[in-house]
Amino acid sequence: MKKADIEEFYRRLQAERPEPRSDLQYVNTYTLLVAVVLSAQATDIGVNKATGPLFKKVKTPAAMVALDEARLRDYIKTIGLYNAKAKNVIALSQILIDEYGSSVPNDQKALEALPGVGRKTANVVRNVAFGEPTIAVDTHIYRVSNRTGLAPGKTPLAVEKKLETVTPDAYKLHAHHWLILHGRYTCKARKPLCEACSVIELCRFKGKTTV
Repeated sequence: MKKADIEEFYRRLQAERPEPRSDLQYVNTYTLLVAVVLSAQATDIGVNKATGPLFKKVKTPAAMVALDEARLRDYIKTIGLYNAKAKNVIALSQILIDEYGSSVPNDQKALEALPGVGRKTANVVRNVAFGEPTIAVDTHIYRVSNRTGLAPGKTPLAVEKKLETVTPDAYKLHAHHWLILHGRYTCKARKPLCEACSVIELCRFKGKTTV
């Protein structure tokens, strides 16, 4: 995709959603981190249903550790991989207490070192909580980037690096959310809603259902 087309691509996504936000619900940076960890291989809707009651009771690492792993499992048992996720959340909470004064660090390596936190999770937290222009490539962003020709790549990391290169600085802060939301609600996996797509003229997808 040409530079001018990329600029227009983002301009249109911005016009659709001037202030994009994560669909995950949270009350502070710590609960955002927990929510993102829980969202791996799960839907945001499913995570929100579980964390709604949880975050009314637990808002800090200390409160989470006090809750303990067994009771945490009861809150999140409707979420996939809940046993492993409960173990990781308790473990990362203890590390935040012991090493970071119960605060979530704005540091990529430090975040990725936490149990259950990978590159994508760390990027999401740094973008949403700290306003860093990071781009976390999930399945939606990977699909949109490859399908449209915006930033093709064979791996999520390749797509991330390409997006970092081609995305104009003015759009980097919200690029992550614009692309996720576009993929979630318009450029869907099985049947993209091409007729409702604001960037259809710019898209390089050969299977477009309308022009």
